[in-house]
Amino acid sequence: MLYNIIYKGFGSTHHVLNVLRYVTFRSICAFLASFCLVLFIGPKFINLLKKRQANGQPIRDDGPQSHLMSKKGTPTMGGLMIICSVLCSTLLFADLENTNAWLCMVVLLGFGGIGAIDDFCKIKKFDYHGISGKTKLLMQVAVAGICCYLAFYVNPHPGATKLFFPIFKNYQVELGAFFALWAILVMVGSSNAVNLTDGLDGLAMGPVIMTSICFAVLSYLVGNSIFSEYLKIMHVPGVAEVCVFLGGLVGAGLGFMWYNAPPAKVFMGDTGSVAIGGVLGFVALLSKQELIYPLVGGVFVIEAISVILQVLYFKITGKRAFLMAPIHHHFEKKGWSEATIVFRFWIISIMLGILSLATLKLR
Repeated sequence: MLYNIIYKGFGSTHHVLNVLRYVTFRSICAFLASFCLVLFIGPKFINLLKKRQANGQPIRDDGPQSHLMSKKGTPTMGGLMIICSVLCSTLLFADLENTNAWLCMVVLLGFGGIGAIDDFCKIKKFDYHGISGKTKLLMQVAVAGICCYLAFYVNPHPGATKLFFPIFKNYQVELGAFFALWAILVMVGSSNAVNLTDGLDGLAMGPVIMTSICFAVLSYLVGNSIFSEYLKIMHVPGVAEVCVFLGGLVGAGLGFMWYNAPPAKVFMGDTGSVAIGGVLGFVALLSKQELIYPLVGGVFVIEAISVILQVLYFKITGKRAFLMAPIHHHFEKKGWSEATIVFRFWIISIMLGILSLATLKLR
């Protein structure tokens, strides 16, 4: 909004305003605005959640017994703070004539709405199950399908429905109509993977921040014709504007961690994790870096795979592959402290993020 009103309105006569035309500068502004907004609204919003949620978030009765005591009464749906802050910062500093910025906000709201319904049902029934898995999945597929159609079929760019392979220069596969299925799989899979990771205070948000930073770098390079040509990666016009959105997400994530640091004063709940996971998958698709996502978001992938392996192994053998799934609970059962698990998963996320950026020079 500020970009469209101030720069486009007065930039030609006031050259100092030219700084607003740089995506990097506006991304930093979005980061700072989102971070400050979460810190500002946090105390009042958390108090409001406590009043509305007398018993806090329902805790899994089959989970680690320590959670029944340490996390009892903690309010959920803190993801609303993240969503509101990201939306405000994006509306302030993004180019609102760019469809990619609007689509990211739509995805965040769509998946956030699904998570909010799930959280509301959990609180109302005081049952950690929430809405049924099938219902949740169908809603995610519907939102992902609509956003995919708007992004890649209504106003497509050259290569919109192609799958680009990292490391291999100019190696691509045209998926055509099947790209819709691929896009839905990426978005829904990402949404649920982040949701599964959000089981300990700060565990999901660290990798979310690292993944967002990596995708901001990748989106900027993909959206710049000079850098994309030099690095031999797909050039997608206008996708660099996604950096502003991701800057806001990083800022909101850091602000949320101020209140989510152990012992957490609030959980982001499915409202936050489902929304963030969905939008990260969407950004991967927009920037044509979806095959890099399993590396940069490796922590989410490990968590999701651990659940799949647990279910399959139990069906085949009648035994459990892990003491408990997702895998962070396995380490809790092994005696690791919550802080140890969180910090080690953060370290893994940082290393995977660096490796993912290193692939740019291998193409």
